[in-house]
Amino acid sequence: MARLLVAPLALASVVGGLVLLTAQGTPVRPNGTVGASVSPAQGITAVAGIKVGHHTLTERPTGCTVVLVDGGGAVGGVSQRGGAPGTRETDLLDPANMVERVNAVALAGGSAYGLDAASGVLRYLDERKIGYNVGTAGVVPIVPSAILMDLWFGGDPKVRPTADCGYRAASAAAAGGVAEGNVGAGAGATVGKMRGRDFSMKGGLGTASIALPNGLVVGAIAAVNAAGDIIDPTTSRVVAGARSDDGKSLADVRTLIRSGMLSKPSGLRAGGNTTIAVVATNARLTKAEASRMAIMADDGFARAINPSHTVGDGDTVFSLATGQLATPIDVNIVGALAAETLAEAIVRAVSKAETLAGVPSARELGTVPARLR
Repeated sequence: MARLLVAPLALASVVGGLVLLTAQGTPVRPNGTVGASVSPAQGITAVAGIKVGHHTLTERPTGCTVVLVDGGGAVGGVSQRGGAPGTRETDLLDPANMVERVNAVALAGGSAYGLDAASGVLRYLDERKIGYNVGTAGVVPIVPSAILMDLWFGGDPKVRPTADCGYRAASAAAAGGVAEGNVGAGAGATVGKMRGRDFSMKGGLGTASIALPNGLVVGAIAAVNAAGDIIDPTTSRVVAGARSDDGKSLADVRTLIRSGMLSKPSGLRAGGNTTIAVVATNARLTKAEASRMAIMADDGFARAINPSHTVGDGDTVFSLATGQLATPIDVNIVGALAAETLAEAIVRAVSKAETLAGVPSARELGTVPARLR
């Protein structure tokens, strides 16, 4: 039986064949949902050797999130299928290219400006002599990065993540609970912009993981800033997305598109979009297999975001394989679990977000799935 890990191990409840683990002291309701409205989740850090750090700016809701890998790094891969990408070092992850191991991944808001955050992560790693060995010249840290567009949200667009933001996030990285919602790269995220950003809802950052009895662990973390609606795959219900004309309920973009009522989406360019994510596993994978893991994980976008991979989204998934599990694992199993875990992380991102800058959250509209309330 798989275990869906949503927080450090302490109390457990069986829900739909999955064991939900809650943080010590956080009550589990009879229906299996976590009692606290917001609680830190272990998520991707359930993969041994993975640490996560956030830095959220105070001048405007934006920031960055850094996923650090202990030791010699992890074999990396990437899948980039959105039409408006903002990335760094993705070519390096091509299986045909030389460097295999990744030391960290930086996710940030701030559109292309936010790519500067990765430079701060490089500085943090360089100070600790962590990176690709280039002989007498020292090391070069390998830090792939992706950004999302949040410049319009919550204040002065000149406020955006910098190298210092990345350095602070790396310095804060830890292997314990991971804060979710309006933090780090998800601080200024919004979703449901197919009708324009005036009808959008608050996005955010979420994380989840799955562990199997054979020791395999797969985790995911996502900053969710999608143009489309966020769908709970377990129920097919919209959790957050484009709202009705009065703003008090969900319009359901699937219905609008099928009926012909949304022939020209208005939020794909001006609204600012993109969901960016990292999936990680303790399985031992080759570079080609790590890339396949990322490609398969990308299906989690399609399960939890509708529509996904639009021309206005820069959707990108990075993969990390630490190789700490000695038992050989079929990459198809790893990829399938990565997709499932990523979909859950996306749903958690909007479920843990709070209303901000006049943009309502799923919590305000009462659309959070019961298991996440």
